[in-house]
Amino acid sequence: MTTDLTMLVASALLCLTMPVIYGAGRGQLKGGTQWGLGNRDTPFDLPPWAARAQRAHLNMIENLAPFAILVLVAHVSGKANSTTALGAELFFVSRVAHLITYVAGSVPWRTVVYFGGMIGELMILSQLF
Repeated sequence: MTTDLTMLVASALLCLTMPVIYGAGRGQLKGGTQWGLGNRDTPFDLPPWAARAQRAHLNMIENLAPFAILVLVAHVSGKANSTTALGAELFFVSRVAHLITYVAGSVPWRTVVYFGGMIGELMILSQLF
């Protein structure tokens, strides 16, 4: 498997495991487990760090689809190369750093590492034209 595809799978696994972080925050609060197992008809206030983890997850979901499209198009079109591999690695490492800095509430580093992931996507895109 190419580096690009490996980073795509790693990014998907990161996205799939991110709910564990804010799920732990829900489970620590009184009624959190019951709320989580229920219909969730009423809002439930998460601790700030867990709310940030949830927002980081939503952000990852929004960014995973374009990343996947770029990686798959590069792969299928035969344009995957060392630049796309580096871009995919940069995207994945930036997304891990984004999660860490978002949950920690680290301003402005969250934004800085977010743009690192965007640069990785632009590196892949540059190879498609």
